[in-house]
Amino acid sequence: MSDMQLEFVDLTLEPPGASAWRVNPGEIRRALSDAGMAVVGHTAYYLPFANPFESIRRAAIDELRHCLDVFAGVGAKHMNLHPDRHAPMHDRTFYIGRNIQSLQELQEHADAVGVTLMIENLPGDFNSDGQLGELLSPLPKLGLHLDIGHANLMVPWNTTAEILKTWGKRLRHVHLHDNRGGNADLHLPLGAGNVDVRWALGELQRCGFDSTITLEVFTADRHYLAYSRDVLRRTWDELKSEASARQLELEHA
Repeated sequence: MSDMQLEFVDLTLEPPGASAWRVNPGEIRRALSDAGMAVVGHTAYYLPFANPFESIRRAAIDELRHCLDVFAGVGAKHMNLHPDRHAPMHDRTFYIGRNIQSLQELQEHADAVGVTLMIENLPGDFNSDGQLGELLSPLPKLGLHLDIGHANLMVPWNTTAEILKTWGKRLRHVHLHDNRGGNADLHLPLGAGNVDVRWALGELQRCGFDSTITLEVFTADRHYLAYSRDVLRRTWDELKSEASARQLELEHA
């Protein structure tokens, strides 16, 4: 990743290869330092921290606390979480309440180790400003992790703009990848689907974001990742340049 001139690692603690109990935080931190790279924390999307069975919910919280310890050890400032919406025969009010309960408990440990928690938007249940607000409103320390590809799924239009308009000040990290809408989370290279990448990056810049963006492109051929990297950097720089030019025009009008 360093050879590809990427600036940070989006590290996922997930079995079988990278579970929290198998990795060595000290070794990872040294490797990151040697490569001159930063790191963002990513957790497994299926941890059941809103589960109706209290013993299972507690086990998920214990695992996420372990993740927080590992991410603090490797030097990550942020750790993402995927809202849990799997509680059969229970309504939305129930699993929202369980999410909030678990996030409040995790926040105490996050504060203690110096890692910011952030919630990722998910297609179907947590993919609008209102749906995310059910978690962000009652939890003022909770950050937003915006997945622009997810914002394009199971919706009549991409919800990036509405989420940023309401919650942009809470934005901590971004995932960027392409898809063709519908319900297929394809994680395609940029330009291979119908996500308007230029528009989405413009929305990020309009809300003042200028931090980490993960190219969450799932392919074994690194050519597609390198191409997406170039599209992201070129488009970002073009938008910044255009915004600067407009500002100069206003100043001299």
